[in-house]
Amino acid sequence: MNWLLVVAGAMVGAPLRYLTDRAIQSRHDSVFPWGTFAVNVTGCLVLGLVSGAAGPHLQLLLGTGLCGALTTYSTFSYETLRLAETGAGLYALANVGASLIAGLGAAYVGVELAQAV
Repeated sequence: MNWLLVVAGAMVGAPLRYLTDRAIQSRHDSVFPWGTFAVNVTGCLVLGLVSGAAGPHLQLLLGTGLCGALTTYSTFSYETLRLAETGAGLYALANVGASLIAGLGAAYVGVELAQAV
């Protein structure tokens, strides 16, 4: 029955990713993929919180299901590649650097917050 928890989390995470990405990206007149950046960093924070405090069932629901569907390494990679191919190399580098730093930082903050509670 664990797989049902993963499916339930993913059913929320996938549309949430799409809607959040579109809402954020529509507010920015930039080639930088702000929507993907935001969902990935948010997912890192949530996964840090869940990993630091939740039991196994909540980890399956929120960690594997929700965060797995919310975050997107494939879109991050594709958007970074497209930036580089279209001559926006600095944006591509900024996307990689900012995503790595912010994602790791958010995961760290999530774990620390969970342990503090």
